[in-house]
Amino acid sequence: MKYTGPKVRISRKLGVALTPKAAKVMERKPYAPGQHGPQSQFKRSRPSPYKEQLIEKQKLRAQYNIHEKQLRNYYKKATQKEGNTADNLVGMLESRLDNVVLRGGLARTIYQARQIVNHGHLLVDGKRVNIPSYNVKPGQVIQVRDKSRNTPMFGDALASVGRIPDYVTTNENALTISLSRVPNYEETQIFAEVPKVIEFYSR
Repeated sequence: MKYTGPKVRISRKLGVALTPKAAKVMERKPYAPGQHGPQSQFKRSRPSPYKEQLIEKQKLRAQYNIHEKQLRNYYKKATQKEGNTADNLVGMLESRLDNVVLRGGLARTIYQARQIVNHGHLLVDGKRVNIPSYNVKPGQVIQVRDKSRNTPMFGDALASVGRIPDYVTTNENALTISLSRVPNYEETQIFAEVPKVIEFYSR
């Protein structure tokens, strides 16, 4: 199921900062949580190929905040499409509405992006959409509803946003985002080795 526990803990466990708070904590504690966490950073034993694949799969799931069943279904669809499976998988994940909102700078974390979509703050091509997994197509315009434009979280998110990827266009004044094209694996901001995720599911 989707992870709902402490975000700092899962971030430290996977080695991926999922929230700004987690990033700050990981600067001070760059090791796994728990009693044996500090010692784990000095271990040199190499994990098995299976464990490596499992960890990368968990990293990918955590970054998109999706269920195991959802990720497996995305993998199955990716294998049925023409082209590179890793590119296909990443393209579908990056096209999720909640992820586009995050990449466009209207949310600080994937968790906040999901909440924004669930609460109905957004319109896609003028129609209200509250499904985080909604597949955004290139050229579609995502905009904040007029009633939600004065909500402080949008301004706070835009003020702290880092680099917006080339495949997403953001108009800060109009509070709109559009996906200009579906990206491939190499140009995304994913902290996971997707080919190992493919190996995990293809066993």
